[in-house]
Amino acid sequence: MSIEEIPAGAISADSHITEPPNCYIDYIDPKFRADAPHIEQSASGDDVYVIKGVKKSVPLALLDGAGYSIAERKSRVGTIKFEETRRAGWDPEYRKEAQEIDGIAAEIIYASVGMALCTHPDIEYKNACMQAYNRWLADFCGALPNRLFGLAQTAVVSVDSAIEDFRRAKEMGMVGMMMPGEPVEGDYDYPEYDALWECATDLDMPIAFHILTSRTGGFSKKQNAHRGHPMNGFLTIIRAVQDVVGLLTLGGVFERHPKLKMVCAEGDAGWMPHYMYRMDHAAKFNVEGGIIKGLSKLPSEYLKNNVWMTFQDDWTAFKTADLMNYKQLIWANDFPHTDSTWPDSQALLDEHAVHLTTDQQQAIMRDNVAETFNLPAGNKSWKMQKNAA
Repeated sequence: MSIEEIPAGAISADSHITEPPNCYIDYIDPKFRADAPHIEQSASGDDVYVIKGVKKSVPLALLDGAGYSIAERKSRVGTIKFEETRRAGWDPEYRKEAQEIDGIAAEIIYASVGMALCTHPDIEYKNACMQAYNRWLADFCGALPNRLFGLAQTAVVSVDSAIEDFRRAKEMGMVGMMMPGEPVEGDYDYPEYDALWECATDLDMPIAFHILTSRTGGFSKKQNAHRGHPMNGFLTIIRAVQDVVGLLTLGGVFERHPKLKMVCAEGDAGWMPHYMYRMDHAAKFNVEGGIIKGLSKLPSEYLKNNVWMTFQDDWTAFKTADLMNYKQLIWANDFPHTDSTWPDSQALLDEHAVHLTTDQQQAIMRDNVAETFNLPAGNKSWKMQKNAA
């Protein structure tokens, strides 16, 4: 079945949902239903997501924070019920209106509660939860097939099971795979994972590593260990994603699989020019000519070819676009999370991207993400027509 083309407007490369109460309970394997992630009322009186085996609950106010001031966000924590969250976070009938308010034509959809599941210690439970989420997400995206494009989740129970997850996701209409920061066995640069990367390449399914999905730079205090001021922990979040980029690059994964697409989600992008320099510097300092064992090029060449980066209000990404491959910059609005630029994305982009060429703007705000995830974008402008239906 062919999908209608995406209308004119920007395409968000990283948006989310607020998992509704039935997301896991109704869609999970009956064996795990009694322990499925669910919403409870906290001691403070607000609604939170509770996950078996995870001490820290997930307040719904944090998942539905877009467009609120700092004071408003603080007042909502400890008070918000699920019914008070915006329906656009979980009801596709309301999502289209939220998109058009922000000048958004379509979105790549990532999990929210599912980010916390990525580091869950019980692999069978994690797998059951992720399979349930994928089933729910297929229904959610299916309601707006030319505006909502889902990324499935895989627990990577094994290489073979992950390959089946990729194939199943493709059949379900998913456009990529949201990966946990670390696999259960070994690491992603081990040779045994080559079969998985070959599968991802054959299916043209990008692998996406989102912030807060690794054992470091995660949700808990132990995962987000830092020195000094609590805000210093915010920086470890990006570092965790950079570690995955370095792992796949220096481990030769992109050398062995030159068409593999990796998306670094919500980790900003302005750091990439210096990161490329630093990696090349280390290679040249340690090996004559800078070509380390297992690679045939300088590390930066793989970064410019295989790694895409999503960002919201990182104006340094726009300022340094000419210092990296701007074809791999993919803007996002992060709706409905607290870091979202919704509903002011268009005003922000008018300010941050003013110095870019028309072609660069078109690429970063629409065409790049469409090409990465094979979306039916056509040749429409990233600027949504005013008063569009």
